[in-house]
Amino acid sequence: MASFIERMCLYRVLVLSVFLSITQAVDRSNFKTCDQSAFCSRQRAMKPGQSSYTALLETLELSDSHLTVQLLNNNNKVLLLLELYRLQGNMTRVKINELKPIKPRYEVPDVLITDPPTELMSVLAQDEHRVVLSLGGEDWRLILSAQPFRLDIMEGPQVLLSLNSRGLLAFEQLRIRKDTISHKISSTVGSMWDKIKSVFSSKSQTDTEEAGEKEDTEKHDKEKVSEGEEEEAEEEVDQPGMWEETFKTHADTKPNGPSSISLDFSLPGVEHVYGIPEHADGLKLKNTDGGDPYRLYNLDVFQYELFNPMALYGAVPVLLSHNTHRTMGLFWLNAAETWVDVSSGQGSSEVPQTDVRWISESGIIDVFIMLGPRPNDVFTQYSSLTGTQAFPPLSSLAYHQCRWNYNDQEDVSAVDQGFDEHDIPYDFIWLDIEHTDGKRYFTWDNNKFPQPKDMLQGLLDKRRKMVTIVDPHIKVDSSYKIHTEIRSRGYYIKNKDGGDYEGWCWPGNAGYPDFTNPEMRKWWASMFAYDQYEGSMENLYTWNDMNEPSVFNGPEVTMHKDALHGPWEHRDIHNLYGFYVQMATAEGQIQRSGGLERPFVLTRAFFAGSQRYGAVWTGDNAAEWGHLKMSIPMCLSLGLVGISFCGADVGGFFKTPSAELLVRWYQAGAYQPFFRAHAHLDTPRREPWLFGPDNTALIREAVRQRYTLLPYWYLQFYHAQRTGQPVMRPLWVEYPEDIATFSIDNEFLIGRDLLVHPVTDERSSGVTAYLPGNGEVWYDVHTFQRHDGAQNLSIPVTMSSIPVFQRGGSIICRKNRVRRSSSCMENDPYTLYVALDSQGNAEGEIYIDDGHTFKHKTDKQFIHRRLSFTANSLSSSDLSPDSQFPTASWVEQVNILGAQKPDAVTLTATDGGESSVEFEFDPDTAVLTLRKPGVNAGVNWTLHLR
Repeated sequence: MASFIERMCLYRVLVLSVFLSITQAVDRSNFKTCDQSAFCSRQRAMKPGQSSYTALLETLELSDSHLTVQLLNNNNKVLLLLELYRLQGNMTRVKINELKPIKPRYEVPDVLITDPPTELMSVLAQDEHRVVLSLGGEDWRLILSAQPFRLDIMEGPQVLLSLNSRGLLAFEQLRIRKDTISHKISSTVGSMWDKIKSVFSSKSQTDTEEAGEKEDTEKHDKEKVSEGEEEEAEEEVDQPGMWEETFKTHADTKPNGPSSISLDFSLPGVEHVYGIPEHADGLKLKNTDGGDPYRLYNLDVFQYELFNPMALYGAVPVLLSHNTHRTMGLFWLNAAETWVDVSSGQGSSEVPQTDVRWISESGIIDVFIMLGPRPNDVFTQYSSLTGTQAFPPLSSLAYHQCRWNYNDQEDVSAVDQGFDEHDIPYDFIWLDIEHTDGKRYFTWDNNKFPQPKDMLQGLLDKRRKMVTIVDPHIKVDSSYKIHTEIRSRGYYIKNKDGGDYEGWCWPGNAGYPDFTNPEMRKWWASMFAYDQYEGSMENLYTWNDMNEPSVFNGPEVTMHKDALHGPWEHRDIHNLYGFYVQMATAEGQIQRSGGLERPFVLTRAFFAGSQRYGAVWTGDNAAEWGHLKMSIPMCLSLGLVGISFCGADVGGFFKTPSAELLVRWYQAGAYQPFFRAHAHLDTPRREPWLFGPDNTALIREAVRQRYTLLPYWYLQFYHAQRTGQPVMRPLWVEYPEDIATFSIDNEFLIGRDLLVHPVTDERSSGVTAYLPGNGEVWYDVHTFQRHDGAQNLSIPVTMSSIPVFQRGGSIICRKNRVRRSSSCMENDPYTLYVALDSQGNAEGEIYIDDGHTFKHKTDKQFIHRRLSFTANSLSSSDLSPDSQFPTASWVEQVNILGAQKPDAVTLTATDGGESSVEFEFDPDTAVLTLRKPGVNAGVNWTLHLR
């Protein structure tokens, strides 16, 4: 009993400390700097110079698929194995591992969607100093230099990228601890006894193989010793933190010893690099000389600081480089804690150069070099490795209303009714942790939510939906079915001693399922079946929070690194945990519908490949202007590395926004991919109608603008899942030769055709937007005023202003009849906005399907059409003639921007018949409005301006 009371007191202290921490900025002392991370400080202490590694060219072997060569560490005489692959699509893969490790090192599974197909690699020239390999074409070469080891990728005479040119390759080999001689002797005796038993007993073949493995290990140890004696290897000195490390009160035992890796890349001619989210920092990565590197280590960080390289909730180890000539990418496939140094300056010939150094705690070096050359090529290359953004249900692109927490069914009903009474559309209402029975996920609080199906049915009647939170920490309670089943099946992560790992989180004492185990993921997915998740229905979706994983009493508020996932330590897989949680949850939603319905799952933690499973958000932000500004580069960075479905908590999660900040955040959020308002338990209620009628009207207008543009958003996500192109993208992606765009991160493009510059300053009376494109034109979507490209445009703003521009030469489809939810607008008509370029042409697309199933993929049930305006005619033609889908939607109106007044307008329909169309021309705005053409959105037609 005393033990129980002590544990409950500890729990209350922990929860209290969590609540206290949210009232102020993040406590940085809870999180490591590089100097406090033994492997990072150890690796960073190594300075650029001549590499200690030599490529032994006499060991080179070339097969149809790849090249291998051994690398010798001239200091300790340890051999590594280098593997080089030329991949289809203008990519090169570099893998480095120990030649003969004493035990396997972790290699990341499940992130790559397939084993990347290779192309033939041929030797162009070879001598004792180097090997020159062809990468396809006459100009593309890879040069492997032997002493010191170095790789250079060339296009003609130009070096595109160099690997280990600064000599920072470091690979800490697995080893036996020197101060445990007696332990080694004991192990050796035990090994010999096992061999004797294997000869004189009838042991199984498995045991015999295990003994053979031990024999190989001993032989390898002897080879290393003799090798050291012959070549006088330098004796390696153990350094602090190699075998155990303490941070604050937490000890990290390291039974495998030091295992970190490091490698440098040099990018001549490059000044701008991007990516490696998640960080609350600008879009362009900064020079880390003299400060901490960027850290990739998924952590639960309360109210994070801005302009800081600290780790946050997710980690995508992908970096993009860009200049006026080329875009390239580096994908460092490693799930352990990773630090990335960025150093920009001048190379040897006074040419700008950026050097990037990756440092990871364990695993192997496995890096994909994506050679572009255009931005869209890099997106295609990366998505061929890790997949594209999942095509979300259309309704998930609409507005979401959330807070911690809506109190009960009556509260949900009142909020739902409030949106109707104030004529504000929404599609999803969310329930946080308080909806459960004592933080037991997959359950409901019977007092507050006694009839969850009635509640869900009420939403369904209005064609609305709900999201409930399902976190991956499971309350340790013998009466809780989820816990007892996971424990009985042995699916929990283990502690270093082999027992179930337990830590403190929202339920109190909690276990953590091992989602790296495919059987655990399969079981978890089965729990979303309607007969397992009691009270669930087809309009209930899922939010995975706290899946870094968050452990309140753990080191850095996360899991101990020496916890065990089968044979692997948590340190090896840490950044994959949230990826696996979202994977299993999405699969559960798919399975519950028999494979028919698309899932919607929001995750806080993520890794490379998470785009395949749903949406992410930027975590626990604050109601501050700086956090509103930061939402833009944070989502832009995620889009660059494949995760397009990104958003930030509108209004800020912590603290209380002013009415002005809340309005401005709605206006910005309405033009970001994931659009959800969310607020902390201790903040005042902030539903959109609680700030006075004037502010309610401003918020209503912002949300309605989102709903009118849903056809365009849906089209962009259709392209994203086909091509890997980001939905929300920096200007330089579409204008790669315009240097002025390279550092812009306060405005962005949605697709190619909408440019958005949200107002993110308090009491702003004006903004300056850069309109790119020499010779291009842009139209203000509100006033239809025309502006030339390649200029900084000063824009006066009021509280109702959302500066948005449509690119001349584009056609955008909207639905202007806004209803209570997106599903209610399914059959509503379209209005086309035709923005003419300087030559009087424009084109665009329209995409239609059922909005929620996989039938667009399995049965080709969709409409995809090309809209083209040229020679004074607007036409619709089929881009996918082998697909079909019936739609009741029709073209209600066409607005042609930058037009001239015609004498007449006629419509030629599918049957060849011709009819007149009413029109109206405004000479002040040069807008021609064609009223009620009346054609179905899924057929061929042509409008002629005469």
